[in-house]
Amino acid sequence: MDTGFHQRIEAKLHDLGDGFVVRRMLPSALQRTVGPFVFFDHFGPVDLAAGRGVDVRPHPHIGLSTMTYLFEGVFTHRDSLGVIQDIRPGAVNWMTAGRGVVHSERTPEPERSDGHRMHGVQFWVGLPKQDAEIEPSFSHHPLEDLPEWSDDDGHVQCRLVAGEAFGHVSPLPAYSRLFCIDVTLDAGAKWNVPPEHPERAIQVVDGEIEVDDAIMSMHQMLVLKPGIPVRVRARGQARLVLFGGDPLDGPRFIRWNFVAATRERIDQAGEDWKAGRFDEVPGETEFIPLPER
Repeated sequence: MDTGFHQRIEAKLHDLGDGFVVRRMLPSALQRTVGPFVFFDHFGPVDLAAGRGVDVRPHPHIGLSTMTYLFEGVFTHRDSLGVIQDIRPGAVNWMTAGRGVVHSERTPEPERSDGHRMHGVQFWVGLPKQDAEIEPSFSHHPLEDLPEWSDDDGHVQCRLVAGEAFGHVSPLPAYSRLFCIDVTLDAGAKWNVPPEHPERAIQVVDGEIEVDDAIMSMHQMLVLKPGIPVRVRARGQARLVLFGGDPLDGPRFIRWNFVAATRERIDQAGEDWKAGRFDEVPGETEFIPLPER
């Protein structure tokens, strides 16, 4: 099958400090969004030596939900709602910013002292306009609460991380029609992806796959053409994230950590952060200043 109609996305590298580099897939010059997903980072795998850790200092969000999903490692999430929650592989931290929230993510003990391996994804989902200013909230969902199933006689293992897909429903409180699936494939396994959602993308997080006739390697994203089934085959042991959903109800502006339907709302959030009008994270004294444009 001709695969020229799929859009391949290459990552932009961003150093978050102390050598912790993330690969930013969305937004890109070729593709701003996939469904309601407006931002997608893939980080690791990276080995952090003893005494090293990740310290994402307190920073604000508006107009979105954020999700952290790990394949290896651990983060401790703290936010201005007073939530303190570790996130470990297979579980989900889902935070809805609404009118505004502040949070940090850091490597806890004993992993910071002992050293450990980090690998995962983080993405933002833009809120519908009618929900953009709701009260902020947070929910944690352990691995055992997420729907799982298998295909290809057990050679393909699927976990629905968020939303609804293929007859399964995740418990995450999403405000849009969306989906996100963690898929592990044995070498040579085949998986057929139906066109259930209008917008879909595949992020390869480990190994190498064929999507129709296109070869995709780790850290690459492929945005799929709408309305057609897609065949995935693993060229070896592989893992991918399939995600997407319905497009947002209009374009979104993104500045730093803010997402909004108007530039004026973005500018107001920036002024509020500079003036200290966001709630603080209890127990945190650091923060990230508003970057210059």
